[in-house]
Amino acid sequence: MTAIQDLVDRNSVRSGTGPGLLEGRPSMRIALVACMDARIDPAQLLGLRPGEAHVIRNAGGVVTDDVIRSLAVSQRKLGTTEVMLLHHTKCGMAMFTDEDFASELQEATGLRPTWAVETFRDTESDVRQSVERVRRSPFLANTTAVRGFVVDVDTGDLAEVLPARP
Repeated sequence: MTAIQDLVDRNSVRSGTGPGLLEGRPSMRIALVACMDARIDPAQLLGLRPGEAHVIRNAGGVVTDDVIRSLAVSQRKLGTTEVMLLHHTKCGMAMFTDEDFASELQEATGLRPTWAVETFRDTESDVRQSVERVRRSPFLANTTAVRGFVVDVDTGDLAEVLPARP
């Protein structure tokens, strides 16, 4: 059985037991940007319930152009006013470089990606960079209520990343 079929089967078992129709606007008026790492479950980690927040996930939890697109829709069409960024310790995106991965893709496909992979060496620096990308975006309505955190994958504890001192 494939993983997709397993998930389809799980859904059929629980079908009809969902929370029902929820308001499309997140009740906490928050959008969360997190890494896609399978060890990190933002709902469980933060005690989120369905309908409370938009959760946007990608490799590294990095604020990219596509994350800005999603945040713009979240804010301008669905009323979110805060952005929380969640990176984590032991992230796979710190284990290779953009150049290495781009070369690997080119070797496998004959094509070099037109997009940046967005790897990083220092998690806290990357959180700061992502916070700044949110704050500088002309497309976002709310750019001051943004905070970044690093989750310890061993303990689940959050550590806030404060702006770098000049």
